[in-house]
Amino acid sequence: MSSFIELLGLFLLLMLPFLYETNHIFRYYFKFMMYYGIVSFNSIVLIPAFLTRPCDVRNLLWASTWCHRVSTLIGLRWELRGKEHLAKDQACIIVANHQSSLDVLGMFNIWHVMNKCTVVAKRELFYAWPFGLAAWLAGLIFIDRVRGEKARETLNDVNRRIKKQRIKLWVFPEGTRRNTGELHPFKKGAFHMAIDQQIPILPVVFSSYCTFLNDKKKILNAGRIVITTLPPVSTEGLTKDDIDVLMDRVRSQMSETFKLTSAEALQRYKPMMKGGVPVSVSVSSPASNSAPDATVAAAAAVASSSSGYGQPAGYGAGAAKASLLKTL
Repeated sequence: MSSFIELLGLFLLLMLPFLYETNHIFRYYFKFMMYYGIVSFNSIVLIPAFLTRPCDVRNLLWASTWCHRVSTLIGLRWELRGKEHLAKDQACIIVANHQSSLDVLGMFNIWHVMNKCTVVAKRELFYAWPFGLAAWLAGLIFIDRVRGEKARETLNDVNRRIKKQRIKLWVFPEGTRRNTGELHPFKKGAFHMAIDQQIPILPVVFSSYCTFLNDKKKILNAGRIVITTLPPVSTEGLTKDDIDVLMDRVRSQMSETFKLTSAEALQRYKPMMKGGVPVSVSVSSPASNSAPDATVAAAAAVASSSSGYGQPAGYGAGAAKASLLKTL
């Protein structure tokens, strides 16, 4: 009986690379399982260290050191632009677009640049232990979105602290994560906070995930993402009456950058295959006025296929297999 179980286990182990290469649904769940599993394990390991300085945002530097290599394991590459804006030692409100839980991996890859930075997260994440407990000990700010008055009190307290201690506060103004190839309407909370303390807004833009991620079709392949930090937007002298103008200005800048970097990222991908024949995906130059619309359409076309889907130039099957075998 024991020999049969050993043989069955060996067979399943040998089947993993085959399933990984041939079944995009298996690959999708396997990569997310690795992602969440490694982060949860690291949370357990780091909790004792976090207890030596509880709720200190510097703990997130330890977390990023332990977790940033997950990106390599699942085939994601991050390129940071505008590093000088992110590295500046100042209190600010970082506003970033929100496409997936994979955003956290991008943040892990740039946390050493941000240094003192924390994040506003929904309260429900706190109960996802061990990650939630570790995140709280690392200084994340959990707010109850249902109890609006309580959330505002929490954010007001945080706002005063980040200015005094020169901490960066990361906010996703879209609220819910959506990988649709565009930026969605912003909520005003982050802009209220910036104007209240007269600290700058720092826009951060992740290029589109549409070329390698499709949650509906359960596809997650190798991808390259550009993270662009735009120059800080001053709020000095602004009042609550200026919030709408400020929000529209920041969103417009971020939307334009999102479309341009997404078009650039899309051009690096191999053409799709349809019936064994390459299908050309035409995208205008990023400098062109038609690039934004073409980007969305082309990314949607790439996302509709699981064969030849989201493979950046130079990334072959061998790279995916090597990435998988590292985990076995």
